[in-house]
Amino acid sequence: MQTKKIPMKKVFSFLSISFLFAVPCLANPYADTINAGLSLPKGFEASKVSDGIGRIRHLLVTPEGVIYARTSRLYKGNGILKMTAQNGDGKIDKVEGFSNYTGTGIALKDGYLYASSDDEVFRYKLNAKNEVIDAEHPEKIITGLWNKRQHESKSIALDNNGNIYVNIGAPSNSCQEVDRGNGSKGRMPCPILDSAGGIWMFKADKLNQSYAQGVRYATGLRNVVGLDWNTQSNSLFVMQHGRDNLLQDWPQYFDAEQSAELPSECMYELKKGDNAGWPYIYYNQILHKKMLAPEYGGDGKTESPRAKDFIEPVVAFPGHLAPNGLLFYTGNMFPEKYRNGAFIAFHGSWNRAPMPQEGYYVVFVPFKNGKPSGKWEVFANGFSGVKVVNATRQAEHRPCGLAQGPDGSLYVSDDNKGTIYRITYSGK
Repeated sequence: MQTKKIPMKKVFSFLSISFLFAVPCLANPYADTINAGLSLPKGFEASKVSDGIGRIRHLLVTPEGVIYARTSRLYKGNGILKMTAQNGDGKIDKVEGFSNYTGTGIALKDGYLYASSDDEVFRYKLNAKNEVIDAEHPEKIITGLWNKRQHESKSIALDNNGNIYVNIGAPSNSCQEVDRGNGSKGRMPCPILDSAGGIWMFKADKLNQSYAQGVRYATGLRNVVGLDWNTQSNSLFVMQHGRDNLLQDWPQYFDAEQSAELPSECMYELKKGDNAGWPYIYYNQILHKKMLAPEYGGDGKTESPRAKDFIEPVVAFPGHLAPNGLLFYTGNMFPEKYRNGAFIAFHGSWNRAPMPQEGYYVVFVPFKNGKPSGKWEVFANGFSGVKVVNATRQAEHRPCGLAQGPDGSLYVSDDNKGTIYRITYSGK
């Protein structure tokens, strides 16, 4: 059956509006060769505090200014790096490491350092200076999580009531009978959702927990890499990686432009029991509708008959930007408009071909009273090092993790070349 496709005028109008808000201070965001190669709003500056040290995923900065970082590959045999600047210029000049496992998640809470592998979560006791006391003998608090070599990273966040939240990504694109198979139908119900495709909640101080001791806090989330606890709303916010292959698997319904822009990369505020709808729906940010996925009978223009069963995103970005980091800013260095707002690190797309790729930047969403209060804008651009990215291998750097320094500066990690950027505000 022939279907009516989304007019491309609407797609490009949407993107034009987005980028109009993105870089109001720079006529050419790629012209700035200062600030470690980044383009930033007026008054901000950037520097590289480290370069070429591992493949840094998520990171944190202690009140003492020490960086703890997770790596996707072992660096000199270590998966957690302790990085210190001792020479007075802010540059990392001492790197120590521990742990023999790689991973993504890392967090600091109530005297412990938490770190995840791709199937377990550990914690390390800290001393008064936030230094790990016994790096060789961490406590294992969660074990036995799914690790099926697709969307396997386990990002983590902690609330203020003794709970830890863990993403368990779905080892699938859209729960098809043949994963990423052309025209392959979706399994109904999707059996993956029993153990993946959502956020699980565990106790932060209980050892050797498995699925049986955890709670499936929210479901219908294909994969979440960036997540953070919002202390204003006292709730968990997550960034979902939207599904791929609309053109590749369903060319009768989608053309190249539509497949590049859809579906949305969504920010959700989660409450216990929420369902975001994957794999049965995808969100169309142009039509502002929850669409029936083609694997389950959709044709690219039909809204899901179950739309009311699934939560609404609080922000909907264009497709395939790969949101890997989320941080709510609580510092005092940046101007008031940034206070309590959300920074998101977009790792950069691969599934927009034959169109140019997108992402490879950090964006900002203003918040007020725990809710988005304005349009999103590109905050830091130029990580890729090239004006147009046609393939991910062309990008020099890919933003991944975000952290706030004790002085209110913003740290951004790159898991391609192991660069860590520090962004400050001087007002000049």
